[in-house]
Amino acid sequence: MTISEKSAYLKGLMDGLNLDTEAAEGKMISAIVDLLGDLTKKVTDIEDTTIAISDELDEIEEDLDAIEDFIMDEEDDYDDFDDDDDDYYDDDEDEYDEEGFDFGDEDSTIYEVVCACGNVINFDEDTLEEGSIICDECGETLEFSFEDEDEDE
Repeated sequence: MTISEKSAYLKGLMDGLNLDTEAAEGKMISAIVDLLGDLTKKVTDIEDTTIAISDELDEIEEDLDAIEDFIMDEEDDYDDFDDDDDDYYDDDEDEYDEEGFDFGDEDSTIYEVVCACGNVINFDEDTLEEGSIICDECGETLEFSFEDEDEDE
């Protein structure tokens, strides 16, 4: 049972007991259940943010690994420099080395959404499949739908 489900269960128990919320005990129990509901929302938001940050850190780590590989390849290729022509050659094929640098999967699509607070958020297909993302500026949860726009018309 998730924390959200537990909070909803306690709220249901309180409602089922038909407590007098005007009495001191009823007020206190009601306030505790409301507090638990608010804490549950905060914890859920923090968990979502942590997951988003973890995903971003994984992408950054992949990019840094690609940069490191690129730099290490460059250092290894300094031996291939032809002093006579001041050109950079690949000895194996005797032509210019045009090996590019890749900052990630070229086939991945980056999406962009603007939060109500004006913050522009970029995310990938993995985040889109999760169905939501949390704005790092205002904490608002932005939800995505996979429904086809043609069905709405």
